Amino acid sequence: MDHPAYSSPLGKVSAYVSDYDASLLFPISRQTKWEEFNLTAQTLPYKGVDIWNCYELSWLLPSGKPVVAVASFFVPADSPNIIESKSFKLYLNSFNQSQFADFSQLQQVLERDLSAVAGAPVSCELMSIAQASAKGISQLRGICIDDLDIQVSQYTEPSAELLICDHHLQVAETFHSHLLKSNCPVTGQPDWGSISISYHGPRLDHASFLQYLISFRQHQDFHEQCVERIFLDLYKLLSPSALKVEARYVRRGGLDINPVRSTSEGPYSNKRLARQ
Repeated sequence: MDHPAYSSPLGKVSAYVSDYDASLLFPISRQTKWEEFNLTAQTLPYKGVDIWNCYELSWLLPSGKPVVAVASFFVPADSPNIIESKSFKLYLNSFNQSQFADFSQLQQVLERDLSAVAGAPVSCELMSIAQASAKGISQLRGICIDDLDIQVSQYTEPSAELLICDHHLQVAETFHSHLLKSNCPVTGQPDWGSISISYHGPRLDHASFLQYLISFRQHQDFHEQCVERIFLDLYKLLSPSALKVEARYVRRGGLDINPVRSTSEGPYSNKRLARQ
């Protein structure tokens, strides 16, 4: 069975439209992946958000003068649809020769269109270049486990069987890795990222998690769905009292995607990393 995104603009030659066109947006239902995980919208064990950052946003003032800005979009993790990334880029480029009076007017249009496609309220934050620059570059919290000396032989399919924990030792910790890589399920292009794990529960063996994370290296799935799989595998293994999985992916085409899945409501951080 073909992936639902095969009917999207992904992997196809597309003309870039420079006049506003909301019809360019392409939704992909989350239901298919939820069913694969034996979940429904009503039984999701996580809360969260997909944070998109756009670094190639421009439009015209009524005078004809261009404006450039950085935008962040927040799509609820329980929204019926994912917004397919290439369609998102095409849509954002359609603002290039379109006129808007100010940031507020453009924000209203973006939130209206994206909410309609996602099937749930999507919020948007627009920043000037000065405001975006002032935020600077951040680092993930906790220890980095990338220097652990491990043996790796599995790259094509993630396996929760690689994960090990000590059920006799309860801990509260945060750690991260920059070795996250998966592939687009349609084009096969690599998706690079960093991931942070925060939890309170039986101690997770860091080496086993790193082996598990690297097993995504040739796996084909969307960013959001990789993070959900990681959350669900950890949730099943640890039965934690608290768990948060945050991924920060490297941008492509001016967009980065940063899914967060957590046992608790936000606020959710949106701090840019060095590779972003």
